[in-house]
Amino acid sequence: MVEENKGSEGIENMDEENQSQRELQKQNVEDMLKKVNMLVTIKFEDVTHKIKTKGGRGGPGRYCCYLLNKNSDEEKMILKGVSGAVSPGELLAILGPSGCGKTTLLTALGGRLSNGRDRVTQGHITYNGKQFSAEVKRRTGFVAQNNVFYPHLTVAETLVFTALLRLPNSLKKEEKVLHAEAVINQLGLARCRNSIIGGRLVRGLSGGERKRISIGQELLINPSLLFLDEPTSGLDSTMAKKILVSLSKLAEGGRTILMTIHQPASSLFYMFNKILLLSSDGSSLYFGKGEDVINYFAGIGYVPSVAMNPADFLLDLANGVASGDPKENREAVKQTLISAYKSNISNKLKQEFEDGGDHSLTTDSKNYKKTSKWSTTWWQHFSVLLRRDLKERRHDTFDSLKIGQILFLSIITGLIWWQSSTDNIEDQVGLLFFYSRQAGFFPLFQALHTFPLERMMLEKERSSGMYRLSSYIMAKTTGDFVMELVLPTVFVIITYWMGGLKARVINFLSTLAATLYTALVAQSLGLAVGAFVLNQRKAGTIATTLMLTFLLTGGFFVEDVPAFISWLEYLSFTHYSYKLLLMSQYNPNDTYICASNSNSNATCLVGDFPRIKFVGLNNKLLSVVMMAVMFVCYKLITYLALRRVGVTHK
Repeated sequence: MVEENKGSEGIENMDEENQSQRELQKQNVEDMLKKVNMLVTIKFEDVTHKIKTKGGRGGPGRYCCYLLNKNSDEEKMILKGVSGAVSPGELLAILGPSGCGKTTLLTALGGRLSNGRDRVTQGHITYNGKQFSAEVKRRTGFVAQNNVFYPHLTVAETLVFTALLRLPNSLKKEEKVLHAEAVINQLGLARCRNSIIGGRLVRGLSGGERKRISIGQELLINPSLLFLDEPTSGLDSTMAKKILVSLSKLAEGGRTILMTIHQPASSLFYMFNKILLLSSDGSSLYFGKGEDVINYFAGIGYVPSVAMNPADFLLDLANGVASGDPKENREAVKQTLISAYKSNISNKLKQEFEDGGDHSLTTDSKNYKKTSKWSTTWWQHFSVLLRRDLKERRHDTFDSLKIGQILFLSIITGLIWWQSSTDNIEDQVGLLFFYSRQAGFFPLFQALHTFPLERMMLEKERSSGMYRLSSYIMAKTTGDFVMELVLPTVFVIITYWMGGLKARVINFLSTLAATLYTALVAQSLGLAVGAFVLNQRKAGTIATTLMLTFLLTGGFFVEDVPAFISWLEYLSFTHYSYKLLLMSQYNPNDTYICASNSNSNATCLVGDFPRIKFVGLNNKLLSVVMMAVMFVCYKLITYLALRRVGVTHK
């Protein structure tokens, strides 16, 4: 008895030691998150961004002008020579009216704005005097304006999955989980750690909590540079202040933080170390300390006429409003402010840049793509993405409405074909054809919405280099085997025995295999169409057209298809699936009772039945191979189509 007590005490002591050790590890992680491994100073000089638009689009008579100038391009300047510098421990706020180029500038500074045929970014942007590189990329966090999450995952699950994907293999899995827990505590999310995040159709967390989760996902990599696009948009003043207080504390730990903000409250304004004010046309009006901005404009003759929020006053100036007089020449006001900026601030900045050394290196996104290295292996990406996908999709796949739908359809189908006689081959062929339609219709149209709905999530995660696209596609494909085959299996189990098909195990398994095979190929086609179009309405139109074409060439409605269009059947997966379903029940030498004028009990060969003869009961291996080829081709199309979403990593 004494020994047992000693043993139990020993176990308790071990548990206490493990718990204390875990708490110590957790504290070490939290302390590490308060500091950064590398201090980064970002400097940007004469940053410009222009886009090309079709001539004649906009203004009075734009349609006639477009017809006259439809082959010409017009250039529009979004940013006009913006300059500034932010050091570790500083929080820069980029202010300006809507459409002034705040987000464009932030995206360019974050290394996420690449040149293209219709847009060009120029200027000098350096990070500790060097160009943007993979090393800087790994130390950069970017929080977009829109909060994009999987709605059915909890706060803890979301951050843990992000940690497993983004943190390097130098950390153990347990340490990555501790990182996630430390971020949860640091951002005050412990109270809701086990609550689902929610979304547009799923009730979940508040806007402020969702915004803090977005920030937390970037804090997991302990960034030296942190970019935030409108982090307080849609939040009340209290929640916005909590976000700004958290960011100020992060800056105190040595981070360099840049954010855009539209119209902060006066209580938030003085929390910014530096202010960059852009006019409505993308020109700089002020860059400097936040506490000096009012004195600067007062020094050039612009003082608020009444007591007001400094941010409101700055936005009025950015729009060319100085006195509130309706007759005021706004363009003249903006030109005066731009001239004052060039005289009082721009020249000083240029002098500081020259004294600070050579900053002539420009950003180069291609350099990053060439030198990028993944923090974890392909297999780790695949396994984490698969687990995340299964956790999220279980709510959608096993939705009560979908289960009720498949049960209702199964019962109705079974009752309509209730114990159809094996001699009534026409009815049974109709049931098998319905199998191929049902197995192709539901998976295809459900898969259509996958990538259009996940587009923003994919852009967000791919642009941050979270995982390989190939691992993402493979995780989706593997998840399909698990999730998409359950309901079709239920459908076949119910209807097969009610419909009076051959009551042998081999025939049942063959029918089930052909049905599930059809579902997988159809689902792959749906993913390919959705990935190629990335628009739910257009994808639905294309899928409907394809399915109707496949339906007409499937061999059930028309037995004698004209030769000049008969080749379409070889592109139709439903043609091959229908053939496999027929071969799961019949052999060419099987017979059935066929009525004739002289003998009502005459028998005929199944292979001679018109609807079966057109499709044929031979070349089973060819049908299997052709469907496999289609499956692979659809996956390849999906991969190639999704390469244009977010940042492509090789």
